[in-house]
Amino acid sequence: MQRQRAKGMDTKQRIRDFVKSNFFVLDGETLTDSASLLDIGVVDSTGVLEIIGFLESTFGLILDSIERIAAFVGRKQAAAGA
Repeated sequence: MQRQRAKGMDTKQRIRDFVKSNFFVLDGETLTDSASLLDIGVVDSTGVLEIIGFLESTFGLILDSIERIAAFVGRKQAAAGA
């Protein structure tokens, strides 16, 4: 369990580092784990595409087909108990 938490924190930090180095973050305090990057104005729709590219290249997340997107959504729903 501890390793899983550490891995999750590492993942969050890697994503945070990517966002901070590739987008204009005026106030680091607003970049909380739960803040919507769209709502706080850090990214726009093009920025979301850049983040998806980062997730694909860094974590092997591939969302290039309806089948893969549906499988991803299915895994997320199963994990959430939906």
